[in-house]
Amino acid sequence: MNTKPGRIARYASATWFAGLAAFAGLAVAAPLHAQAGAGQVSLATGTQGPDATLQDLDGNEVQLLDYADGKPALFEFWAAWCEQCEGLQPEIDRVQADFGDRVNVVAVAVAVAQSLRRVRRHAEAHGAEYPYLWDADGAAVRAYSATTTSIVVILDAEGKVAYTGVGPDQDLVGAVTGILAADSATGPQAPASPRR
Repeated sequence: MNTKPGRIARYASATWFAGLAAFAGLAVAAPLHAQAGAGQVSLATGTQGPDATLQDLDGNEVQLLDYADGKPALFEFWAAWCEQCEGLQPEIDRVQADFGDRVNVVAVAVAVAQSLRRVRRHAEAHGAEYPYLWDADGAAVRAYSATTTSIVVILDAEGKVAYTGVGPDQDLVGAVTGILAADSATGPQAPASPRR
């Protein structure tokens, strides 16, 4: 017989760990699926959106709240490898196309299993019409309690959290429409131009 006891033990151990990893993946995916769409997945609605220092794709430091100065802002916590983000992309594009003059859309690229170079290549290849910011040390992820990718946080014109959601089934056009209606009901806001 050409088997060694050590080889059998390693195979059994690897098989056990693979099964455990598959089970853990299902256990994590189930709660995310249950939370899909709008709901409390990040910061509490009505709280002031926190600031965080990030980098633009040229490596320059920027403040996240500079993109929410005087008008609503949509922040998507995003990764090039995230299938849920890819599924959400058409909705993000619709928000940009329909409301880009009244809402700042920002992709916050998380620094997990991707590099700044990969994010830059993705943004260039897809002709992004809104900024991608690099969260090199996870400052925005921590500030917004973004425990996964495809989390969207929308701040109103006062910089307060007006919407949170996760996954590809979010009605972001409806959420933005409601936020803009609520903002216009509270009075005129000082115009702000999107920073890119």
